[in-house]
Amino acid sequence: QLQLVESGGGLVQPGGSLRLSCAADGFILDSYAIAWLRQAPEKEREAVSCVGAHNAALTNYADSVKGRFTISRDNARSTVYLQMNKLKPEDTAVYYCARDWRPNSDICSLSNDEYNIWGRGTQVTVSS
Repeated sequence: QLQLVESGGGLVQPGGSLRLSCAADGFILDSYAIAWLRQAPEKEREAVSCVGAHNAALTNYADSVKGRFTISRDNARSTVYLQMNKLKPEDTAVYYCARDWRPNSDICSLSNDEYNIWGRGTQVTVSS
């Protein structure tokens, strides 16, 4: 069974940090680009970051998180991480990780349409 499982969400004060994890099961994580997306209440789901297959140097970030979020992958652990620093209240959302439908794509996209396997999400709340 192909699945992704997110963890690491929680409640944090503005300016704080969290690290999200996305664990893959049922497929070889190394072969796929992975994205982190988020959805806030009454807002559309948006991609915030992605990392290409194999070469973790190929990353992409939404303008809203550049300089604050860092995506990385540990293929030996079949896990992708999202380090989130300097969190703001507007970062509050359910965060999902998702797998590109195409194997071996070194270039990743911030388009929701590129991803066909999704985790169930983890809640991140930034509030004082």
